[in-house]
Amino acid sequence: MENADIMALMERTEEWILPELWNVFGKDVSEDITVKAAMYSLFAGGKRLRPMMMMLTSDMLGLDESADADVKYFAATLEMIHTYSLIHDDLPAMDNDDLRRGKPTCHKVFGEGIATLAGDLLLNSAMERLFRISEKDNGYIYAASALAKNAGIYGMIGGQSIDISSTDKKISLDLLIELQEKKTGALIEAAVVTPYYVSKKLTSEESMTDGTAIELRKLASHIGLAFQIRDDILDVISDSAVLGKSTGKDERDSKATFVTLLGLKGAEMRMEEEINSIRDILSCFRQKGFDTANYETLTDYLADRDR
Repeated sequence: MENADIMALMERTEEWILPELWNVFGKDVSEDITVKAAMYSLFAGGKRLRPMMMMLTSDMLGLDESADADVKYFAATLEMIHTYSLIHDDLPAMDNDDLRRGKPTCHKVFGEGIATLAGDLLLNSAMERLFRISEKDNGYIYAASALAKNAGIYGMIGGQSIDISSTDKKISLDLLIELQEKKTGALIEAAVVTPYYVSKKLTSEESMTDGTAIELRKLASHIGLAFQIRDDILDVISDSAVLGKSTGKDERDSKATFVTLLGLKGAEMRMEEEINSIRDILSCFRQKGFDTANYETLTDYLADRDR
């Protein structure tokens, strides 16, 4: 069970992000079956970790109310992209899963065709939102383009491509790390770093040399790996009733994981290394005067989560 501190953060995240999520589609299309399927998955529960990290970085940076409202807009957009990826991941042509967040997957409720369209709708609507906020303030152009890039071939899609093409094959640890840094880590990077891009209105060139941006990307990389390694461990040691999704599917689908490559003990050791790296980076931020308490709560949760 999660401790009270992480539960409080999850509840606060829900209060922070839900009003924005409820309004991602207009009332004029609310009865469309594809919209209903998209909303089913968008509100199927889940930990909302990506919006939470957006909120935590906003907190850590001490953003004012106006900037925080725009971060919230980006956070909802990122959650739409993440949800679309889950809908498509669960389809029979990909992971072929019946359970997500403790509920039947989108295609089990609405059929494969509508589920595919629901994922497409969430992605396309997210891109529309990124264009819209860039029109509002062209200082957000890099934040928007970086988020979109993290969802594409250099990010999540690139990781999924490696994942599918690696099924039934032996791959190196380096390739597995690249796979997971893209498939899982890229959207986590977007969550951790976007509030800083928004607050500073950075250009692409500035983002590559800005010290805080560099450290936030390092933080995101370690969070992403820690999250994925723990997922791989839970797929072996947990059960679907606790996890809210099918377990044992990595072995079923002959997929390379940190457990299959390193063994359970080795994966746990690598997990500990990633957690320690997160704590080291947070310590550096704390020494610079940033309030890292909530990120430390998240780190404790990542280290011990059971779902």
